[in-house]
Amino acid sequence: MKVDEIRKVTVVGAGVMGSGIAQVLATNGYYVTLIDISDEFLRKGLENIKNGPFGLKRLVEKGKLTEDQVKEIMARITTTTDYQIGCSDADIVIEAVPEVLELKHKVFKKLDELCPERTILASNTSSLMISEIASVVKKPERVIGMHWFNPAPIMKLIEVIKGAMTSNEVRDLIMEFSKKLGKVPIEVKDGPGFFVVRYLNVILMEAIRLYEEGVAGIKEIDEMCKLGLGWPMGPFELMDLIGLDVVYHIAEYNYHVLADPHVAPPVTLRKMFHAGYLGKKVGSKGGWYDYLGIQK
Repeated sequence: MKVDEIRKVTVVGAGVMGSGIAQVLATNGYYVTLIDISDEFLRKGLENIKNGPFGLKRLVEKGKLTEDQVKEIMARITTTTDYQIGCSDADIVIEAVPEVLELKHKVFKKLDELCPERTILASNTSSLMISEIASVVKKPERVIGMHWFNPAPIMKLIEVIKGAMTSNEVRDLIMEFSKKLGKVPIEVKDGPGFFVVRYLNVILMEAIRLYEEGVAGIKEIDEMCKLGLGWPMGPFELMDLIGLDVVYHIAEYNYHVLADPHVAPPVTLRKMFHAGYLGKKVGSKGGWYDYLGIQK
């Protein structure tokens, strides 16, 4: 398959990342099928595409899109809870479900069974090794990492990760496809966290440990990173945005694979995760910062 032959792309997972990826694809003229486990999740995904903080409505307000163009983009997106519908004629499938290896294995087994042999199976995982994800499919040469960054409509980087069995042809096509989406693909080696998340994980875990040691408070650490390092937001603000569940699962996986204490989740992060303090997420009790008036 050549990049100009790609017409239909399926995205599995209609959360913040999945819906953002679907928005980019549809905006660039591709027909997109968005899959999730419930109609409610799909409805929220479409709402995020149209009216979210980085959605199409904001582009209309900025004069970058017209209302008619928004209608055309939305018309290119269909939703379903049925994998058969989403997989039967997909050229590429991009998986964007939570960072839990067992869940990703379950999804990829379905994709392997239902998608045509020509379909490329890409994972948006931010930390799980592609070789490990691909271990459950019959043709691991068609599995590749395509790690987008949040928010997907804005961030330019896509990490492209070639697993142990990924073919060069699949790698080359995803690199070219990413460029057609207006992104900057950079190939990285397969390993826990790849580059960006593995590097960032060390920084975030160290920020928590410095807080635990009493070196400085949460707000003070964030302010110092912004004022002294020029960061747009501090490490605790960033973790609340990412979701402490995601941060926790990444740290657990990295520690499981690397056995490096520097990447292990500190005690405070473990407690907050298990107590339901997940950051700025629906159903969360809050995060490092108190968004709901609930005291930790």
